[in-house]
Amino acid sequence: MEEGDLENIITLLDDDGNEIECEVIDMFEFEEKEYAVLLPTDEEDPYILRIDKDEDGNELFAMIEDDNEFDKVSEAYDELLDQDEN
Repeated sequence: MEEGDLENIITLLDDDGNEIECEVIDMFEFEEKEYAVLLPTDEEDPYILRIDKDEDGNELFAMIEDDNEFDKVSEAYDELLDQDEN
């Protein structure tokens, strides 16, 4: 891993308190909300997380609990990827 790559690496905690290192591979806006696409360093499938703000305005990564929201966001991201390929 090159030194510049460390800027895109973040550490998340799962429900059991285990650390998961992820590379931020993309960020995008959909329906006035921001989302991040993260690729765990030891997995092939990316995570899509919503970026929320706490009461102090700090950004927090939040799991998308609503299946409908997740489906829409996933579809929107797939469309963005298709547009980038063309």
